[in-house]
Amino acid sequence: MKACQLLLLLALQIRVAAAQSRTVVNALPVNQVQVAAGLLEGTTAASGIRVFKGVPFAAPPVGKLRWQPPQPVVKWGGVRSAKAFGPRAMQLPLYGDMNFRSAGMSEDCLYLNVWTPAKSARERRPVLVYFYGGGFNAGDASEPRYDGESMARQGIVTVTVNYRLGAFGFLALPALTQESVHHAAGNYGLLDQQAALRWVQQNIAAFGGDPHHVTIAGELAGSVSVSAQVAAPKSRNTFQQAIGESGSLLSADRAPIPLVEAEQAGVAFAALLGTASLEALRALPAQQLLGAAGRPGAPRFRPTVDGYFFTKAPLLAYQAGEQAHVPLLVGWNSQEVDYHSLLGSATPTRENFRAAVQKLYGPHADEVLRRYPATTDADAEQAATDLATDRFTAYATWKWADLHGQTSGQPVYRYLYAHPRPQMVPAMGNATAGLAGGVVQQPATAPKTPLATGAVHSAEIEYALGNLATNKVYAWTAADYQLSKIMQDYFVNFIKTGSPNGVGLPAWPAVNGSPTGQILRLDLPTQAEPEPHRERYEFLNHLNTQ
Repeated sequence: MKACQLLLLLALQIRVAAAQSRTVVNALPVNQVQVAAGLLEGTTAASGIRVFKGVPFAAPPVGKLRWQPPQPVVKWGGVRSAKAFGPRAMQLPLYGDMNFRSAGMSEDCLYLNVWTPAKSARERRPVLVYFYGGGFNAGDASEPRYDGESMARQGIVTVTVNYRLGAFGFLALPALTQESVHHAAGNYGLLDQQAALRWVQQNIAAFGGDPHHVTIAGELAGSVSVSAQVAAPKSRNTFQQAIGESGSLLSADRAPIPLVEAEQAGVAFAALLGTASLEALRALPAQQLLGAAGRPGAPRFRPTVDGYFFTKAPLLAYQAGEQAHVPLLVGWNSQEVDYHSLLGSATPTRENFRAAVQKLYGPHADEVLRRYPATTDADAEQAATDLATDRFTAYATWKWADLHGQTSGQPVYRYLYAHPRPQMVPAMGNATAGLAGGVVQQPATAPKTPLATGAVHSAEIEYALGNLATNKVYAWTAADYQLSKIMQDYFVNFIKTGSPNGVGLPAWPAVNGSPTGQILRLDLPTQAEPEPHRERYEFLNHLNTQ
């Protein structure tokens, strides 16, 4: 009897302890979350998804912290509101399709946003961390096309991240290198992303996310950023899978430049501002720096082989298999840019195309023309568009997929997104009017372009993230929503399992595990097919490595 009583008493104590544990975990109101720096209060959407906006993941990079690696957040007392997006990074109005829900623009921009389906911190949901595009000069985590609610409804804790841009994110100077304990300068935007990934490791469990089940993703500059984080030694172990949409740093025009070259560009920029003093540069108003960066002839700011974030050129790291060995899902769109990117204002005739190729490729021009044939004027527009798309992003993305597949020992799933957008809603008038709430950037100039016959640059984002309804510009059809569901299902499966394949979806073979290098063509119908145009990319690779 005594033994039975002891067992019953022990069982009762365990049940009481478990109940107390649940009480502690759920002691906070449903919209409050305790993170390392303090208590946050967000909101709950009508769908039941909890949303936390404008969460600081690093100290404001202002004053003496301008052009410094991101520093830890200062802890706060009481409850901090997380109901509005933080300010976007300093940037000029460059792209007409960018729509911001952030309240304003500021150097104080290091904030992230979390959408979580989890009801408590006990859950361990897979996590998606998404980096926006914009050429490292524009963009914001508040854009509706990146909204995380749709992915959260699929069971994924979704995070969008701000990072410094342009001169604020990538300026290098000899004085910055000298003051750095790492003897490095530049790459502050990439270091911001890295800090956000560390924040996720430390805090995402409080939102019901699994810090050991993180996928990083992004489009163009965001995709280039993913390829950078995969190569960066200090980002290792902060994620387990990667998604890249249209871009990587594995081509000559996107590769990080040597630190000395970046420092020279920084010295030239300081000269534009009339000062060589680092103290004086840090004292200048942010708007003055931004204006100088937009002047004609101002230096271009880009990632740098700094010896700290990048310990060696990323291409060398991938070739040696020293990148993070993670499954990769990657691809690009069928018409990333049109012929204007290659021909400018010239009419797309056979003669003009040949002249442009001759100017760009010199002694290799005939070899290029054999791979991008234009026997008539009617062929010239498509040939110029194909070459422009390959030069802009397709080759670099192909190179990433091909090299990672060779050296990582992990599966690589590659897509070609080929579905054109539908017509615009007639009342909209242009592609920037009527977007879902917020500030819309207008481009300074935009050449007239022909109606796209393929999938244009960035068109896949709303489809992949389930956000067609956030874009009121286009007259979305049932077919568009059907393709969006297919593409989002592939992304969700990959985030959850490391493979995009799942019940009810066309099979998607890994490109590095198929004898014919099969890829997935995302269109209606969606289907796997042998890798097209490999000869083109191998030829461009030959030119790129000469």
